[in-house]
Amino acid sequence: MKQAGEHWREMRHYWEQSEAFLYGPAEKHSIDPHIDSWPLDYNAMNALLANEAQMQQIEEEGGAYVGDKLGYALKGFHAAEYLLFEEGRPHACNLTKAEAIYLVGIVEDLVQQAILLEDCWAGGVSAEKEALITDEEGESMSYGENYGEWFINASHPSWKTYQAVAEQIVAGCVDIAGEVADLKLGNPYRGSDNGGDSEYLESPYSRTSTTDFVDNIISIQHAYAGAKSGDDCVADYVKKQNAELNTKVLKTIDEAIAAINAIQNFETTAQNNPQVKAAIDKVSELEEILDEEVLPLLAK
Repeated sequence: MKQAGEHWREMRHYWEQSEAFLYGPAEKHSIDPHIDSWPLDYNAMNALLANEAQMQQIEEEGGAYVGDKLGYALKGFHAAEYLLFEEGRPHACNLTKAEAIYLVGIVEDLVQQAILLEDCWAGGVSAEKEALITDEEGESMSYGENYGEWFINASHPSWKTYQAVAEQIVAGCVDIAGEVADLKLGNPYRGSDNGGDSEYLESPYSRTSTTDFVDNIISIQHAYAGAKSGDDCVADYVKKQNAELNTKVLKTIDEAIAAINAIQNFETTAQNNPQVKAAIDKVSELEEILDEEVLPLLAK
C-alpha cells in the first residue's frame, strides 16, 4: 500500500503539471473529467462495493467496466486516492476483496486514459502502450489524432495560425489559474456558509491538495516559459514585445507558488484562513495579468 501510494503521488505530479493543457483531446474526449473528477460520490461507491454482481463484473472486465459503466465520481485519481490513503498516510492494509478488485479496475482505467491522452498529443505510442489500449478483438481505442503536430504546424481547424496557437496556450493558463483561485482554493476558503463548499477539497485523503495547486501553477510556468531551459515559448515573444510584462508574469508565477507553499494544513484549516486568502489573491493576480495583458498583446 505504501509503494502504491508513492506511485500515486508521483503520477499526480505529472498530471497536475499538465493542467494548463486541458484543451484539445483532454477536453474533446472528456479525459480530464473521466480521470480527475471530485468530490467522490460516497453513497454510490458504498452501494457499488456492496453489489456482488457489479463487483464480479469489475473483477472479470477490470478497467473496461470501470471506464464504460461507472460515473465520473466513481473512478479516476480520487477514487484510487480514497482507497490508498487515510488522513495523509498510507491506508492500513485492510482492504476488503471488493475494495481491492475495485482499486485495480480504477487504475487499469487510469492507465488507458493516460495512454490515450499521450497518443492524441504524440500521434502514436510504444507497442507496449498500444497493447494496453487494444481490446481482445484487436481493436485499438486510439482516436488517431496528433495534436502535437497540429500545434507545431498551426494546422488544426481551431488553430490555423501561430497566433491562434499562442493564444490557446495562454488561454489554457488563464483557465487553470482561475480554477485554482476560484474553486480549488476559493471554495474551501469561503466555506459552506459563505457561498463556498467546505468539502470541496481536491486531494483530502492524501492531503496533497496544496501540492496539486503548486503543480498547477508550475503547469502555467511550463506552458508560458517552457519546461526546460532553451525551450521556444510564448515568453520569448512577450519578452521581445514588452520585457517588463514578461518579467511581471514570471515574478507573479514565483510569488503564487510561494504563497501556496506558505499554507499550513490546508485540508483542515482552509476556511477563512489568511494564508489561503493570500494565495487566492496572488493566483488571481496571475490570472488577470495573463488574461488582460498577455492575451491582448498576442492579439495585436
